[in-house]
Amino acid sequence: MNLNIFKKYNKPGPRYTSYPPATFFKSGFTAEQFIEQIIRSNDDQPQNMSFYVHIPFCPRLCHFCGCNTGISQKEEVIRRYVDAVITEIESIAKYLDKSRNVSQIHWGGGTPNSINLDYVEEIMAVFRKHFRFIEKPEIAMECHPAYLEYEDIDRLATAGFNRLSLGVQDFDEEVLKLVNRAPSKYPVKDLVHYLKEKGFRGVNLDLIYGLPGQTKESFARNIQKTIDVSPDRLATFSYAHVPWVKSAQKILEKRGLPTPDEKLQMFETGHNLLTEAGYVAIGMDHYAKAGDDLALALKNKTLARNFQGYVTRETTGQVYGFGSSSITQLWGGYVQNVKTASQYIQEIEAHGIAPDKACLMTNDNLIVREVIAEIMCNGRMNFEEIGQQFGKTAFEVKRIVAFQPEKLKEFIEDDLVSINKNEINVHKEGFFIVRNIAMAFDPLLKTTEAMYSKTI
Repeated sequence: MNLNIFKKYNKPGPRYTSYPPATFFKSGFTAEQFIEQIIRSNDDQPQNMSFYVHIPFCPRLCHFCGCNTGISQKEEVIRRYVDAVITEIESIAKYLDKSRNVSQIHWGGGTPNSINLDYVEEIMAVFRKHFRFIEKPEIAMECHPAYLEYEDIDRLATAGFNRLSLGVQDFDEEVLKLVNRAPSKYPVKDLVHYLKEKGFRGVNLDLIYGLPGQTKESFARNIQKTIDVSPDRLATFSYAHVPWVKSAQKILEKRGLPTPDEKLQMFETGHNLLTEAGYVAIGMDHYAKAGDDLALALKNKTLARNFQGYVTRETTGQVYGFGSSSITQLWGGYVQNVKTASQYIQEIEAHGIAPDKACLMTNDNLIVREVIAEIMCNGRMNFEEIGQQFGKTAFEVKRIVAFQPEKLKEFIEDDLVSINKNEINVHKEGFFIVRNIAMAFDPLLKTTEAMYSKTI
């Protein structure tokens, strides 16, 4: 890798988990407007439904965390929250076409596996009561291995879960102490082995690079241990330092963050070790074994992405979010629930739903979203093909995304991108700065240091 390329393009920019990004979500969205969008989504694509459940509780808070979460509450508060989630599911279910299938359920947080699993089983039972599923849905949970028991794995398997993502973050307990994170209760390799024995067809590991105490050498050890554990998928997230959003991150500044050069060396080391071990790079921070669904989707140029990460077209659907701060991600727009757990409980108990912010899509937004998604996921985008999807010419698509060849000039000179008539292709090294490349097709883009994290 040419580290000078990374330095050149390491600037603030959106992550593009949605388009327009969440910075464009506006407050004041009413319950009536939300219901209208839910009803309309029944006639939109994709027809499949994905559900997201947000559990905003953690036994303790990691200093690096950028998620919407808080210290675990008293049991009666958690009980009220779970009841509110069930009420919300039943409220939304009334407006969803029951002939549609559920292809994916994802639990995030917070620490979903830290609450009593009775609650998880209750919520899963409500989903199964109201909806029908595809033959092999993806049902996943983000788990903190410090709070994961072998009996929990048994119960999650019985409840229908078939994929777990273990938030290891770092194998070094000294690094974890610096960021206030508890280590795994049991050896991660043993947990992964047990998960596979129990029939989980997907096991993910999450690592973070750029934390205090980490070095190129220590991160290499993390990767070697990960390769030995042999997960199906792995995410190596760049620590996003946004203390203007999450004030707790200021603590990490006092404990000494790695320099940008050291952080790039960690990224390079991780990428090289993983690809040499046979993992396929997915986007800029995910990896999968060659036979994994994500790797096959990338090979076939059918990879997709939502707020939960990379997905296949077969398992993804329009996303309906439940819980505080959860985002409903429909073809026609995005709706985010109220953020705090207490406010969410109050809104649900009073009204059955709790929308707060939203961003409704124009036809031009839809076209830009498709262009950026193809760049971000599959590294290939054809203006003519996008136009055919929306009844537009290639020229009209270029106008809508404000395309100008000079926006790609530097990428082309650095051998990161090529243009062939109406087709844009991202080269192998271009995927490392794919957020920057996507920014060239975003007519709404305005970046400031205090709006987005850096792209690498």
